[in-house]
Amino acid sequence: MITIKEVASKKDLKQFVLFPFDLYKDSKNWVPPLIKDELEGFDKKINPAFENADVWFYLAYKDNKIVGRIAVIINWHEINTLKIQKIRFGWFDFIDDLEVSKSLLNKVFEKGKKKSLSYAEGPIGFSNMDKVGAMTMGYDRLGTMITWYNFPYYISHFEKFGFTTEKEFIESEFSFDNVQNTETFYRADKIIRQKYGLKALNFGSSKEIEPQVNSMFDLFNESYSSLASFVSITERQKEYFKKKYISLINPEYIKFVVDKDNRLVAFSVVMTSYSKALQKAKGKLFPFGFIHFLRAKKKNDTVLFYLIGIRPEYQNKGVTAIIFKEYYETFKKNGIRNCILTPILADNFALQNLWKNFNPEVIVRRKTFKLETDKWEF
Repeated sequence: MITIKEVASKKDLKQFVLFPFDLYKDSKNWVPPLIKDELEGFDKKINPAFENADVWFYLAYKDNKIVGRIAVIINWHEINTLKIQKIRFGWFDFIDDLEVSKSLLNKVFEKGKKKSLSYAEGPIGFSNMDKVGAMTMGYDRLGTMITWYNFPYYISHFEKFGFTTEKEFIESEFSFDNVQNTETFYRADKIIRQKYGLKALNFGSSKEIEPQVNSMFDLFNESYSSLASFVSITERQKEYFKKKYISLINPEYIKFVVDKDNRLVAFSVVMTSYSKALQKAKGKLFPFGFIHFLRAKKKNDTVLFYLIGIRPEYQNKGVTAIIFKEYYETFKKNGIRNCILTPILADNFALQNLWKNFNPEVIVRRKTFKLETDKWEF
C-alpha cells in the first residue's frame, strides 16, 4: 500500500531533498544538488518565487520507506497575467512502480481540479529560471547542475497515464578544438561593431559585474517575453539569483555588448561545469566540498552556455559575432575544450541557428508532459 504524506516540517523537507540521493546512488551520471541550496530554494522566506506561487511538497511511502516525491505548483502570475490555466509539478522522482507515480500525480490533479485549472504540466519548476523537463534521450551523458536527470522508466509512466508532449528541449555539445574559420566571426565582429557602434564589455571580478546584473535580467525579460509561458523575473528574484549564482561564475565568462550610449544590447552567461565537483562533494560544501568547487572553477576544460539575451531590435543582425569572438579568445586562453548548450526549446530555431557554424551535436533530449485535468482518473 502506498501512503502519501505532505511535507510539514524541516525534517520532512530534508527527506524530500535527500530522496534522490538514495534513488540514484548507483548512477554514474546523476549529478546531486547542493543540499543547502535545495533547502533554501524551498524556503518561502528565502526564495521570492513563493510571492507568486503556492507550492505543496509530497512524499510517497511504501512499507515505511520513502519511494517517491513531487512538488505541486500553482504560479499565480502565469494564471492571472498570462491567462494560462495550468498546474505545474516538478521535483518528481519515484521508484519504478506505477502505483507510486500515480499516487503522487493524484495530488497534482486533486489541486488542479480544486482550483478549476485546465491541465497539468511537468516536470517544471516555479519559474523559467528553474530546471525543466524529463530526459527522453541521453541517459549515458553526465548531467549538469542546471538540469534534472531521470531514469528511462519515467517516460513510460507518463505515457501509461495518457500524458502527451507539451514542450521538447534539446541539449547540444561541440568541441572547441573543432572550431574552424575563426576569421569569419573575426571579420563579422569588426563589421557589426562599426555598423552599429557597439563594443564588448569584459569583466575581471564579480564585484565589477554586480552593478550590471539587474540590467542583464531586464534584457532577459525583454528578450524572452514573446515565448509561450514566459514569466518575467521580479526585482526580488533578481537579487535572489544574483546571490545564488554570481559567485559560481567565472567573471571572464560573462560577456556584455553595449551601444555608444552604454545601453546593454546583448549578454551571455557561461558557467564552468561543476558536475564532477558536485558528485565528489555529495551534496555538501563543507567540510571539503568547497575544495572541489574551487578547483572546478579555476581549472576546467568544459563550460555550459547558460543564458543569452539580445535586445529585440538587434536580433538577426549579427551581434552574436561579437560575443563569439570574445569567448573564443577567453576560452583559448583558459584551455576550454568542450562547450555544452543547455536546454533550448526544440522549436526555437532562431536560438539554435546562433550555433549552426559550430556544428553542435544533440546529446540530450527532454520533454515536459501535459494532461488535461478532466482526463485524469483517480
